[in-house]
Amino acid sequence: MGLGAGLPAMKRRFLAVAVAAGLILVGACGGGDGGGSGGGGGGDSLTVGVLLPGGGASRFGQFDKPLIEKKLKELCADCPAANVAATPDPAVQQQQFEAMITRGVDVIILAAVDPQLMRPSVEAAHRAGIPVVAYDRLAQGPISGYVTFDGAEVGRLQGEGLLTAMGSKADGGQIVMMNGATTDPNAGWFKEGALAVLKGKVTIGKSYDTVNWRPENAYTNMTGAIAALGAENIDGVLSANDAMAGAVASALHAAKVRPLPPITGQDADLTAVRRIVKGDQYMTVYKPFKRATDATVEMAVALGRGEEVGAIATGNVDSPTTKDIPAVLLPSVSVTVGNIGDTLVKDGMYTVEQICTPALRSACDRAGLT
Repeated sequence: MGLGAGLPAMKRRFLAVAVAAGLILVGACGGGDGGGSGGGGGGDSLTVGVLLPGGGASRFGQFDKPLIEKKLKELCADCPAANVAATPDPAVQQQQFEAMITRGVDVIILAAVDPQLMRPSVEAAHRAGIPVVAYDRLAQGPISGYVTFDGAEVGRLQGEGLLTAMGSKADGGQIVMMNGATTDPNAGWFKEGALAVLKGKVTIGKSYDTVNWRPENAYTNMTGAIAALGAENIDGVLSANDAMAGAVASALHAAKVRPLPPITGQDADLTAVRRIVKGDQYMTVYKPFKRATDATVEMAVALGRGEEVGAIATGNVDSPTTKDIPAVLLPSVSVTVGNIGDTLVKDGMYTVEQICTPALRSACDRAGLT
């Protein structure tokens, strides 16, 4: 799948639901009262709404949220502290989005749980004169800007990492593919990039599209793959992200598989980094989130002020509904046990103390994490 291929209402009754679900709007620049005028932009009252598909211990809660808050404050020193709504439930996120329209925000940053489901809401925002910046996942509808990491590169890094870890079994070995949700256009993008590396080199014994990216679904699927193929016949697992990689490792442990076959991941979750140190996961894909959040906030503030974003964008992408969306596509980094210090620790994502629990101390020493 290429950049544009296969990517997958303003009613007040939604407001109470959204508030109950945790909707908070990011107050905007200047000394206004925080209420936007629906696409008015400019002036000293720029209100930005932010919606993320996860919070708390998720990558979006740990990294994206504070980085968005920080950049908004940098670009608008008089703004109140940023507050960001986060939910993994697509229906709740749709309600939150529509409440933002009712409130009359000036611009919305949207990392969609279900990019296709959000199309009517994005269209409603467009009719209300509210630009929408898609973050991480390209929602359908008239999106005004898009920031993400190059998904094909992510998939290639995962595929290349898996082949390296498989060694001699990379020639004709059998793997399981644990892909993301079909409702997320990035999932197909990752899959395509991985297949470009893996096809013709390994046998894909089982391939799953994991509903909602949920680890419990990945666990069920991996348990099924073990039963169907036999644990001894699984030479590697291409897992599209770290949360699912953890579920894959748990399923293999439950089946008493020792040692585990190499497993890939994505997002550089702390638990995944610890698994890499321990040897239960081979690699993860690290996305330097600050570059992405900075570009996203820059786009949002510019659009909210009625300015163009051509100088921020590095190119254009298409969705099934919208052509030539100004976009920023960023590179990613493959992380294995040998370069954790030079990537994640060096960039300040984690400290050695955060990674190296007492149980991992000896493994950290072997990895040079001291």
